Amino acid sequence: MRIELDRNRCTGNGLCEFEADRYFEVQDNGTLDVLQCEVDRGDEQQVRNAVAACPTEALSLTE
Repeated sequence: MRIELDRNRCTGNGLCEFEADRYFEVQDNGTLDVLQCEVDRGDEQQVRNAVAACPTEALSLTE
């Protein structure tokens, strides 16, 4: 499973980072960094929760 980010939609509110801080980090300037694109097997639900928490639907998952 791989994390995809649409930077045009992202507002950097940090809900994804709150849910999965090993994968997401909002920088001081408000941009989001995906720290790890490939999701480890044991983290799948945590990352799904982070993607679902995004209010702008800037995050998605691909198999």
